Amino acid sequence: MRGYIAKRLLLSIPTILGALTLVFFAMRLTPGDPAALFVPPDVPGQSSAALYAKIRHEYGFDKPLYVQYWDYLTHVAHLDFGDSLRYKQPVTQELASRIPNTLQLGLIALAAATVLGIGLGIVSAVHRGSWIDDSSVVGALLGISVPSFWLALLLISLLALRFPIFPVSGFGGPFYTLDGLRHIAMPAAVLAVGGAGGLARYTRSAMLEVLNNDYIRTARAKGVAERTVIIRHALRNALPTIITLLGLGFGSILGGAVIIETVFSWPGVGRYLISAINGRDYPAVEATVLLIAVSFVFANLVTDLLLAYVDPRIRYD
Repeated sequence: MRGYIAKRLLLSIPTILGALTLVFFAMRLTPGDPAALFVPPDVPGQSSAALYAKIRHEYGFDKPLYVQYWDYLTHVAHLDFGDSLRYKQPVTQELASRIPNTLQLGLIALAAATVLGIGLGIVSAVHRGSWIDDSSVVGALLGISVPSFWLALLLISLLALRFPIFPVSGFGGPFYTLDGLRHIAMPAAVLAVGGAGGLARYTRSAMLEVLNNDYIRTARAKGVAERTVIIRHALRNALPTIITLLGLGFGSILGGAVIIETVFSWPGVGRYLISAINGRDYPAVEATVLLIAVSFVFANLVTDLLLAYVDPRIRYD
């Protein structure tokens, strides 16, 4: 197992390097110059052109692109991501203050999506062909199809403006406090809806496949309680598919958080990324993309290890 983990970590290096390379050149080849954002229209005692050249030299923007790229990789190798051009603070410090907020939002959304999605999938599979099944399938398809930003605006309009039950936006503190729970409820619900829809759909398919096996019919013929058949036999054997989907769902929720954090003014990594892109804050964008790429790699590794734990037939050499 240790050899497999080491192999996966080594194979993840090209993936992370590819993400870093892509975002580096994408930011620098798009129109616009971040140095121009820091030059005021009227500078006493010196020309704007001189100040512009000074800023470009200070941040290394006047170097050839390949030199900038090599310097960037060298600093990343030493875990030095530089200072934010906008906030004048180390990027790692800025991200460290926002990661807990994104983790709270993402984990609560993932927990809600897991409970709702697996529950709907099981109920739909057990009542196959009934109105319960049809309603669950329609609900799952709606959850997958509805754009998250539209659902977010709808909830804000209904539950924050028309009926002021929840705050419009912002961060109210840790989720285990009343004010924190009220602030996180709507963004977590929006993120959970899409994840729950996909999870319910595939849980239903996995359960239907398992319920048609001979050992399920044998257990029922022996008089085993239906609840035991569903939970201990059917769901347990459908877990590999469900765990795989949970790993993918984590990535989906992490990607959706970029939009949802912006809509709800949630002070997390996603909102920080959007702000950095709009301000052409190269170090902030590059460090945030690296964090997201590492999170995806880590989630996939944890998913594979969980699969080996729940399914003894899976062996990693």
